[in-house]
Amino acid sequence: MTQDPNNPEGVPAPPASSTPPASSTPPASSAEPPSSAAPPSSGGPVGSAGSASPGRRAGPDKSAGQDAPGSRLLNLVAVMDRLRTECPWDAKQTHESLAPYLLEETYEALEALEGGDPADLREELGDVLLQVLFHARVAAERADGTGYTIDDVADGIASKLVRRHPHVFGDVTVTGAGEVKQNWDAIKAAERAAARAASGGGGGSVLDGVPFGQPALSLAAQLQRRAGRAGVPPELADLADQPVGELGAALFTLVTRACEAGLDPELELRAAARAYRDRVLAWERFREHAPEP
Repeated sequence: MTQDPNNPEGVPAPPASSTPPASSTPPASSAEPPSSAAPPSSGGPVGSAGSASPGRRAGPDKSAGQDAPGSRLLNLVAVMDRLRTECPWDAKQTHESLAPYLLEETYEALEALEGGDPADLREELGDVLLQVLFHARVAAERADGTGYTIDDVADGIASKLVRRHPHVFGDVTVTGAGEVKQNWDAIKAAERAAARAASGGGGGSVLDGVPFGQPALSLAAQLQRRAGRAGVPPELADLADQPVGELGAALFTLVTRACEAGLDPELELRAAARAYRDRVLAWERFREHAPEP
């Protein structure tokens, strides 16, 4: 998903991969391991950040400086290495088998955010982080030239943030968040054009890369935002004369209104759904305690 440039972070390029300290506290996972699973592979990942040997009890490496920012991330890498090599359930997972958990944990983090409980959100963000690390650990085991490690993932996003924030890491001057967003979009478009040219592709579309697997309201909003930034005539969003249902065209128009108002239609409908849920719960409580007629 595209990073929000309205909240730029100064993230320097990460150092080269090194062997991390281990941890005695494994991360929690919402996934229930099945009762039967294949035995774990004894081989370590290609280019991994390190793994503990069987029989070796993991423990924090005090020399690494537990209070240093990011030190606990290294502990998490070590824990994931042990789980991948010593836990039958973790050892048998693939990108495909983990996909449902990536979606599930993301929705749970969003629900925690909407619930306003900081401790709950922190826990759910940890579950999302686990999914990122798990997928990188699976990829690190490939020996066909397509593998990558969690360091590669971190380096990729850090490098992207540096490239797309020239007002922080370069000599570009901006007057506000709006100009940051414009620069981000321009740099992103140039990067995509260069990638297409390198691969021998055509001119491409402003809608390239929009994931159609996302919820429909979010999809419609992203399509309209992308098109609007590219100067697509707004009247193209009027689908009344197109071969779509009347309700679908009306919903698409509502998305247009939300975008024009600077609102996210997905979040607006989620707020409405929560309000409806609360009213139903209140009605149920009232009915439960109401005196018998």
